[in-house]
Amino acid sequence: MALDGAFLRQIKKELEAALINTKADKIYQPSRDELVLSMRSREGAKKLFISARPGSARIGLTMGAPENPKTPPMLCMLLRKKLSGARLRGIRQPQLERLLMLDFEGTNELGDLVTMTLAVEIMGQYSNIVFIDGEGVIIDAFRRVDASMSSQRLILPGMKYELPPAQDKLCILEKDADDIISAVQAVPGNVPLSKALLSVMQGISPIICRELEHLTGRGRDVFSKELDEELITRLRFFLKRLIAIVRDCSGEPYIITDPAGKPVDFTFEAIQQYGSGRAFREEGGFSELLDKYYAGRDAAENIRRRSEDLNKLMNNTAARLIRKIYAQSEELKACAEREYFRICGDIIQANLYRIEKGASELTAGNFYDENMSEIKIKLDPAISAAANSQRYYKSYQKAKTAEQVLRVQIEKAESELDYVSSVLDSLSRAGSVRELDEIRAELMEQGYIKSKGKKQKTEAALPPLEFVSDSGFRILVGRNNRQNDRLTLKQSDKNDLWFHTKDIPGSHTVIVCEGREPDEETILYAASLAAYHSKARESGKAPVDYTKIRYVSKPQGAKPGMVIYVNQKTLFVEPKKPE
Repeated sequence: MALDGAFLRQIKKELEAALINTKADKIYQPSRDELVLSMRSREGAKKLFISARPGSARIGLTMGAPENPKTPPMLCMLLRKKLSGARLRGIRQPQLERLLMLDFEGTNELGDLVTMTLAVEIMGQYSNIVFIDGEGVIIDAFRRVDASMSSQRLILPGMKYELPPAQDKLCILEKDADDIISAVQAVPGNVPLSKALLSVMQGISPIICRELEHLTGRGRDVFSKELDEELITRLRFFLKRLIAIVRDCSGEPYIITDPAGKPVDFTFEAIQQYGSGRAFREEGGFSELLDKYYAGRDAAENIRRRSEDLNKLMNNTAARLIRKIYAQSEELKACAEREYFRICGDIIQANLYRIEKGASELTAGNFYDENMSEIKIKLDPAISAAANSQRYYKSYQKAKTAEQVLRVQIEKAESELDYVSSVLDSLSRAGSVRELDEIRAELMEQGYIKSKGKKQKTEAALPPLEFVSDSGFRILVGRNNRQNDRLTLKQSDKNDLWFHTKDIPGSHTVIVCEGREPDEETILYAASLAAYHSKARESGKAPVDYTKIRYVSKPQGAKPGMVIYVNQKTLFVEPKKPE
């Protein structure tokens, strides 16, 4: 569900209990859409996470926080200057709007007490975080909105902050159940009750409106123009219950999961409309609920955004290589006629005495054919027969040389394409900013990315992923090409077992044997890990080669992660996500 105004009111109460009168100690801006405030009090520090990302806009306490950039953005620097040391004095929510106003009290450059406000607008693709001074003037915003973007509401530094345009709906903080029922009955047409409720109530999401219809009709569909006395009585009861929950902030944080355990929705009250098709789990708090619901989505989106330029670069490089290989392959096909040129030269040479000066064609027996069939050879009448023979020899030699060069170039381009595919596979599996940084550093080393400015201090390399089989064997999986090289060529023992998907980009996977012989289950487990950490992770079955490290080597000049191996065996396994 979208984070509606009623749910936001529950969060507001939770934040007020935890943060009022705490001091903004540290401020981070992990991305252009996210803000983290470390709020400190005598009891300790708490992290307030605010996101204006269209797909996951929210506000709440968090136990973790996204990785921060090495250089803070300008807006983060401004917030640090203005808000560091300021105390949170109040949190306001206009009616049930999807908007929280965080009022801070701090000091300006002269030491005078001033009020500053962070307006957190949670409105889908229009979500924003606006920094406002005590006079209601915008200092800055995460998303500036000028006249070319909106003609109704501008968000620019120096302008007066205005609340988002109010919807023509009833606020249940001010209206009772009968007001809502009257408004539903006045909705034009005979529409489902859930849609009618959604159109008349402010700050209430579709899932709550559907639940009201489900409860009113005891599971059957109810329409706005078909409300009889019994249905109205039931609707009034459930509306009063909803109004009490919202007004008293007495909701409970429920997360809704599918049969596989994946979070699919969340609410502030128990839901019955899904029956046995969904599972419900009550969380410890509303902030905790949001953390769990959005954790995977945020991490994936953060990685996708940060790797966008690398994916674009590698995809463009792959497309260029594919075009190059195709064009050179077509040229190579044309070189297949070189033998014809040599045969023509030899036949002309053997028939010099027969060719008259100025002849444009020679018809003679082809002594390279067992049947001595006749062959017609075109001649240039402007030159001698011997010169025609030499021209055909030159064409033969040119085609032969071109074939040799093209084969080398095609092999080189195919090898580079394999490498680019392996980088794209590593990017698709990157799970952290540090992994992306390692891939970026690798591409700089290989010349795909130009190094900018001074060489920055590099962080310690990440360790490979580590798993343990049921029989106690450690299994290591490389995260990227450079790590694959370290794992296979430097860190592993010559008697360790090495795994890799056959002819498919993927990670190097190693069973650390330590003098023991791995059992069959461990070998199958390692093979399934190699398949999962490869481009074949979505396939039903994938071929995985395995051999001892002693039989794996790196050709001189090969790119990172590129190796050759012998004495391998092949397994066909199902890629399985490790638990």
